Amino acid sequence: MRDIRHRRRSIPALAALAALAALAAAAVAAPLLIAAAPASAHDNDHRDRRGAKLAKELVEEVTARGAYRHLAKFQQIADANGGNRAAGTPGHAASAAYVHDTLKKAGYDVSYQDFDIYEAHTRTEKTTVLGAGGRELATAAFTFTRSTPAGGLVAPLALARVDETPGCTADDYPAGAFTGKIVLVKRGACTFAEKQRAAAAAGAVGVIVYNHSGTTPVRGGFSSPSEGVIPSAGITLADGEALAATAAAGEVKVRLDLDQEHVKKTTRNVIAETRGGRADRVVTLGSHLDSVPEGPGINDNGSGSAGLLEVALGLADEGANKKGKGTANKVRFAWWSAEELGLLGSEHYVAQLNEKQKKDIALYLNFDMIASPNPAQFVYDGDDSDKTGEGAGPAGSAQIEALINGFLDKKGKPHEGSDFDGRSDYGPFIANGIPAGGTFTGAEGVKTAEQAKRYGGTAGAPYDPNYHGAGDTLKNLDLKAFDTNLDVIAHAVGTYAQDLSSIGK
Repeated sequence: MRDIRHRRRSIPALAALAALAALAAAAVAAPLLIAAAPASAHDNDHRDRRGAKLAKELVEEVTARGAYRHLAKFQQIADANGGNRAAGTPGHAASAAYVHDTLKKAGYDVSYQDFDIYEAHTRTEKTTVLGAGGRELATAAFTFTRSTPAGGLVAPLALARVDETPGCTADDYPAGAFTGKIVLVKRGACTFAEKQRAAAAAGAVGVIVYNHSGTTPVRGGFSSPSEGVIPSAGITLADGEALAATAAAGEVKVRLDLDQEHVKKTTRNVIAETRGGRADRVVTLGSHLDSVPEGPGINDNGSGSAGLLEVALGLADEGANKKGKGTANKVRFAWWSAEELGLLGSEHYVAQLNEKQKKDIALYLNFDMIASPNPAQFVYDGDDSDKTGEGAGPAGSAQIEALINGFLDKKGKPHEGSDFDGRSDYGPFIANGIPAGGTFTGAEGVKTAEQAKRYGGTAGAPYDPNYHGAGDTLKNLDLKAFDTNLDVIAHAVGTYAQDLSSIGK
């Protein structure tokens, strides 16, 4: 799961054969093959029974123990490739090949989707307060920032307004007060790209973002070099507050010195789909396969990737790719690359679809971090019943949430809502009106006392204390949470592969 840094095919040659096959099978499978006529109650009951049967079989077949072998493989790959599986690295390429080849053997139509990304190499990152009492501040250059001129950029400091959305909108930058200056802005409420754009529009020549918590500099960034408009970097909360107090009392000049190289690389998504099922009713599921460079990413997001892979294999075992035994609807699994760089893989995928191909996607389910070591059980709030954050998802998202919640309730598993906050690969789908849902078990957020009582674990500690770190390994997982979420995936796949009536399709 990324830090909040950044806020499709036809086969004409088969048409005649498909028509003949449809006529031959009509007497047996009419409820599944009639597309134009509205579904009758009998049709819906028939699909519902088939969906319930397949869901039950998949839940029984798919286990955390079975999926653990994929997690072990991802760990092995990371260990052999510098300790990570980041996009554009040999570790990610090996992970993608493992998923691709495993699914090919299981009978899926599998393909790679290549796209370009950039890698940032920082050579200089310094902020120096000039004048009497001048000092150098701990600084982190933003990923894909513009570099400053050689020797640094010297300018007066200007303070963006600190409110509920600090530095996010034009009214945080009074006209004329920021031209030619370096802006100091507090972290929070919007993406770093939005803060940067607002500052640049006000005439600022650089941006320094100070943290809202902790003792380390903000480590922010942009999705690509083209998004870096002006030199941008992060400093600590303490340094930011001290600078703001000094600047409020009189002019302060700083030197911002950033030098960063951007190197183009190629990475790839892995897409696998059932050979049969209606191509105009595609059930799509995704997880990101890349880790951050700092660690192997076994929870984030080896867990979601392994979970999807195991369910896909279970679906194949149930005959999804066998002639005459396929699912009613096509099921498409995706393993995205470069999520950690800003959802780049899923954004690339959706951007390549034409309008019909987007419309053919009935729904999208996302699974990112489902085995956190100090877990809570979150379900994306499709109906906005929690009344927080970004609001409800596209039509059908409420029903997806209800399906997942109903399954967890039946299993006696506590759960709670989570906002569609844009931190994972559902973002490009809901932006295009595709209903979405899914689960996760928490990232760097802190577990409350109430959640500890509900789920167990440690109150006051992060859901995943190894988030985006070297400790995100095979040893730091909660396999009970993993098993619960595998059951969620299996139940959803089994249901929707046969029956989309609950979302009105």
